[in-house]
Amino acid sequence: MPDPGGAAPDRDGAAPAPAAARPIDPGVDIGHVHLKVADLERALDFYCGVLGFELMQRFGAEAAFVSAGGYHHHLGLNTWESRGGGPPAPGTTGLFHTAISYPTRAALADALRRLVEARVPLQGASDHGVSEALYLDDPDGNGVELYWDRPREEWPPPTKEGDKVEMYTRPLDVEALLAEAVGA
Repeated sequence: MPDPGGAAPDRDGAAPAPAAARPIDPGVDIGHVHLKVADLERALDFYCGVLGFELMQRFGAEAAFVSAGGYHHHLGLNTWESRGGGPPAPGTTGLFHTAISYPTRAALADALRRLVEARVPLQGASDHGVSEALYLDDPDGNGVELYWDRPREEWPPPTKEGDKVEMYTRPLDVEALLAEAVGA
């Protein structure tokens, strides 16, 4: 049966994805992955000890950020909801969120404009010092982070001995960000 909007179904009966009026910025890519883990030490032993990622910042026994090449983090590891837990049951997901990196603040502002226009609610909006981020759920309830990184020379210097980067969570001025959207 054809889609009421006029799109013809594909071979398996699903309607094709609608074409965007304006394509997403071609500089958009996938950023870091933040994983729920049962044991932070065991996870660090694997990601740093086995795979060779570098520990960039740690928050006690609850969370750590690791990377390759000195980036603030490619992987976040945490026990906030999973300490001592087992693997996800069949049919469930295991990611805290998927992060999508935008090349500029203006591109992130355009993403925010798109969310506002589509009436997609934000779960949060944060300034992390090294980046600015928008948080939302996808239609299946999977967490999504849309962010842009500040230039490294603007990152706050570490305040704790042993850390190589300083990240924090402060409120993001969403209205100021939206004002930077092209055509806003």
